[in-house]
Parts: sequence; C-alpha cells; structure tokens
Amino acid sequence: MSQGSKTVVLYVTVPNADEARQIGRALVEARLAACANIFGAISSIFRWEDRIQEEGEAVLIAKTQEKHVEAATQMITEEHSYTCPCVVAIPIVGGNESFLQWIAEETGD
Repeated sequence: MSQGSKTVVLYVTVPNADEARQIGRALVEARLAACANIFGAISSIFRWEDRIQEEGEAVLIAKTQEKHVEAATQMITEEHSYTCPCVVAIPIVGGNESFLQWIAEETGD
C-alpha cells in the first residue's frame, strides 16, 4: 500500500436495501469505494426529535481510503433520503495485506 494511505470502512444506515444498493453502486462507480456490502433487515432504536423510535433499516458498509471519506460522505448525504444520515468512518488497523492493497488500487492509489 502506498505511504500514508489509510484504509477505512464507512458504516451507513439506510431505510432499506434498495437505497443501500443505489448508494453503494454510486460509490463504487465513482471509485470512492472499492466495494460495498449490504446487510438488510436490521432493527434500530434511536432518539430523534426528542422521541424514542424503533425502525427497520439496512446497513451499507463501504471499503475505502481515508482520503475519500469527505467526498464519499458528501455523495452519501446527497443520495440519502434521511435528513441526517449516519455516516461514520472506522479505521482498519490490520488484515489481509493483499485485500487492503486491492482497496487502495480500486480507489485510485
């Protein structure tokens, strides 16, 4: 992997798997992510507008590099149907070096 390149996963919650698929595909097509995984049918409990709510959602996990987090977050926010979408970057601290290299190559390194 190139010097200074840091691999991260983006954790994103969405209302359903169709929206996750749309966002994931857009990220990969733009080379802002090497790949995206979609976990459907999760239950989320959260406080929103001063009320405890429980909703069904899906999760999108995108593998990318730290240098793409800002642009990917902007794209996700624009494509997302929520007013305040959950988009968090989680650093990858280790793993299969050839896989991490593939992420770097697919996202322009």
